[in-house]
Amino acid sequence: MDGSQPHTETPTAPKRISLLSSPMRAVVRLRRKVQFLKKSRLHLNLPREQSPELVQTRLLQRQISLSRTNLYNPSMSLFNQATFDNSQYFTFDTSVDQPMVNKYKRKKTRRKSRVVLYPESSKKYLPTEQKSKAKRCLLLLIGIICFQILNAIENLDDNLQKYDLDGLEKTLHREVFGQKVAVDRIMELLKDYLATHIHNKPLVISFNGPPGVGKSHVGWLLAKHFRSVMDNDFVLQYFVMHHCPNKEATPACQSDLSEKISEMVTRAEIEEKIPLFILDEVELMSPVLLDTLSRFFQPNQTNEFLNAIYILISNVGGSEITSFALQNVSSDLLHQQRKIEELLYIIQPILTHFHPLWKSADIIPFGLLEKSHVINCILEEMMREGLYPDQSHIENLASQLSYYTTGGREYAITGCKQVGAKVNLL
Repeated sequence: MDGSQPHTETPTAPKRISLLSSPMRAVVRLRRKVQFLKKSRLHLNLPREQSPELVQTRLLQRQISLSRTNLYNPSMSLFNQATFDNSQYFTFDTSVDQPMVNKYKRKKTRRKSRVVLYPESSKKYLPTEQKSKAKRCLLLLIGIICFQILNAIENLDDNLQKYDLDGLEKTLHREVFGQKVAVDRIMELLKDYLATHIHNKPLVISFNGPPGVGKSHVGWLLAKHFRSVMDNDFVLQYFVMHHCPNKEATPACQSDLSEKISEMVTRAEIEEKIPLFILDEVELMSPVLLDTLSRFFQPNQTNEFLNAIYILISNVGGSEITSFALQNVSSDLLHQQRKIEELLYIIQPILTHFHPLWKSADIIPFGLLEKSHVINCILEEMMREGLYPDQSHIENLASQLSYYTTGGREYAITGCKQVGAKVNLL
């Protein structure tokens, strides 16, 4: 019995070792093969699709491996079968392997992009916007324009204060009777022109109306005011019957008038002032003088001749203004813009037919004065002469004048022209 026991135990140990080593060697070989296939796939950039021949080959290799394992150790076949069925460790099935590969590629790509755009060790900021230099230039230009506008507004105020046009307006409304619309239009033109020293043409204003309605009186008030705010050398009052009474002396008058205007505008330009020329009784000027005067009204001249104000006072169109006023008594003439436009439409052709220089003039019609306006003129004249303003004397003097009677109103035929002579008889 002792001899039989060693005989039976000797072949048992190698058999057990072979039973344990055979599956291990199979597992090692399969593991090496899987690692080799993974490396080859990564080396070939992991193709997403595999050919049917390659799939069939791998399936055949799997079956051969299973058969060999069963031959070595049938008891381990169930273990190996379960191991092969579990695709968690290794498998040759492309339907299971391909999504994992794609997922791996997406993760890898996303990780790379994240590292490139926003490194983990740095803070994440949005890309900085580059500021355009054109925007700065635009802002600078807007600032310059705003500064120029403010400077221009200040200059406008300075010019208007220099000529004291507010004081002039108060004086005209206080001392001129029955011509409110005409006074407002005069002040509007003066304010627009005197607001700046740069012009493209001179300002030409024409006072037209019948005698005695206040045209010359307004001219005298303008001359008095501008002499007080400027030097006397920049205001010229030219009376035709005084400066050029004889028609034979027309060439001399022409030369004298042209020389006076040229000299005055030259001196005024040096001191940056605008001269004022008041020409009364223009209807008595000869055509030669009118032609000479018209040349100074043209826009194509040097700067000094563009900065000037001309006041033309005449009775031209006075009869037409009188007829229009008497025919439109009920419509409150000269207080309706439409009526004023109709009146200008009537007298404009008459003035341009008299001489073309009125084409470049702003025409201001002076209407008829009512009896109440004449009474105010008498009162003002009596106070100026130092007389006691007796109401009975005032009404007596007013009744001595001639009037147009229409529509329940009385309009003085000669206006306030004879008031001074009547007051002197007291």
